[in-house]
Amino acid sequence: MADSGTLTATTTSEPSAATGAESIDPASTGAGHARHGDTTVEPALVLTGLTKTFRSGLLGRGPRVHALNGLDLTVPAGTVHAVLGPNGAGKTTTVRAVATLMRPDSGSVVVGGIDALADPDGVRDVIGVSGQYAAVDGNLTGFENLRLVAQLYGLSRGEASERARQLIADLDLEAAADRPMRTYSGGMRRRLDLAGALINRPMLVILDEPTTGLDPRGRRQIWEVIRSQVASGTTVLLTTQYLEEADELADEITVIDHGSVLARGTATSLKETAGQSILTVEVDARADAGQVAGTLSHLGVGEPERLDETHWTVPVADGTRSAVTAVKAFDATGIEIVDATVMTPTLDDVFLKLTGHEASPDDDTDGSADGGDAGDHGLAGRSAATGSESETQRLERIDVR
Repeated sequence: MADSGTLTATTTSEPSAATGAESIDPASTGAGHARHGDTTVEPALVLTGLTKTFRSGLLGRGPRVHALNGLDLTVPAGTVHAVLGPNGAGKTTTVRAVATLMRPDSGSVVVGGIDALADPDGVRDVIGVSGQYAAVDGNLTGFENLRLVAQLYGLSRGEASERARQLIADLDLEAAADRPMRTYSGGMRRRLDLAGALINRPMLVILDEPTTGLDPRGRRQIWEVIRSQVASGTTVLLTTQYLEEADELADEITVIDHGSVLARGTATSLKETAGQSILTVEVDARADAGQVAGTLSHLGVGEPERLDETHWTVPVADGTRSAVTAVKAFDATGIEIVDATVMTPTLDDVFLKLTGHEASPDDDTDGSADGGDAGDHGLAGRSAATGSESETQRLERIDVR
């Protein structure tokens, strides 16, 4: 169900040259990490041809703008599917359609085999939703908030109390369970909001920017909760401004812009479409330059370049494996190699290539005409999330000393 002009990346376990990506059906690939790849199981979510237009302008009197423009999406059961895109791309509009908070102009939404347009109540029974801001009562305790949500789902007071206590323990909130919510930190509030989304044991959990505003520690706590839920069979539809978050959690990623799908695939396969990896080697200063250049020419897919007396670079097709191959090749020629490093493309590169936008943590406004995406924030680069990697490239080093 690929959109016209959609780039659909191949699913591979190792980086390779990204020339001519092979089209695949997301429903047939299963999880990117093959956690729940049984294709005999009905998909958790199928979106077909979703369209939604809104009037632009302050008073809604301007021309119509497409928030969704024939969007197709299939999410296998028991996986994490991340939706990425710049502001106004249609991420939150998509979430609202799945959550039955907005009816699309055309197309279909099927959640676990239930038609969301024909039976929205049936869909609400099997989903949980956690938005960008915690939907809680600050005057109630954490326990009271969860018990209230459980009772709204129809649980008896006793059952609601038991479920609330269980989730409080699961999300490591026991020490604060009986404190008013207004005393909670941002991370604690987000965890409690996530607990509320899990209260009815949903088949599909919709997480719209679940870690916005959290520090790295709080973000990773939420990640662990998400991983544990998916391990138990829950499906997660995730929108996020943090590229590292999608890289860490998602089995498959869909990149959208202007309401249409630009690309879909695993993080690895999408990175392969963003460009070539670069191998950098450090050799002994006494090494023969002609031999070094000749060896690198056989390893790479382009011309080697000498940076200084000891450092050389060359584009390579086989990603991080190139470093190991280089060590063996130079060893065979008798040239001493001191270090070998491969710089591979990241999701930042994918995002820039597909959308033409830099991933920016400061881009927190939305130019879409719909109020639905008003909550979207600009995608933050990987370094803004944890500071563990550069914004443009990931380093893989082989220490050969």
